[in-house]
Amino acid sequence: MGTSSAVRQFVTWAPLAAMLIVILPALPAAQEPVRSFDQLNTRLKVGDTVWVTDAEGREVKGKIRSIDAASLSLDGAAGPTFRAGDALTIAERRPDPLKNGTLIGLVVGLGAGLALVAGICANGDCQGSPVGASLFYAGIGAGIGAGVDAAIPGRRQIVYRAGMVTPSARLSLAPVITPRTKAVAVTYSF
Repeated sequence: MGTSSAVRQFVTWAPLAAMLIVILPALPAAQEPVRSFDQLNTRLKVGDTVWVTDAEGREVKGKIRSIDAASLSLDGAAGPTFRAGDALTIAERRPDPLKNGTLIGLVVGLGAGLALVAGICANGDCQGSPVGASLFYAGIGAGIGAGVDAAIPGRRQIVYRAGMVTPSARLSLAPVITPRTKAVAVTYSF
């Protein structure tokens, strides 16, 4: 009776704890973009691939050939050189960390394993270690989650933004009226 109670407690609390780990937001690791060309060398180095958007809205992708306090040059026969006044934004693609996909896969695998163990043990056919079986499925889920996350490219991150324009927050409200629903749609962007 003691083992059955421990299995029930594990089956009840383990998925809740795993969901809390995934649901709780991680602290943002993004840094604010630099506002001056002479600070670019603190964020970028020769060989990095960047996307430069110029004042006319054109975007150029390339590897950095040279970088100094006044200009940024990209690779190529006629590789463009951007001066501080020429570039509005410079972005780079950072690789996506594997930990979020691994954690999501771990939780899904653990949940599937716990559901399977709970179904088998409910009939009294519980043999072996229910905890071990659940952890086995959690490991499979973590592996699949890491594999999926590795296949997804990272997001672009802006490392330079010209001028002193600060990003603004925007709040919009819109009525939603249907025969069955009367509501307000709230959108907040920043």
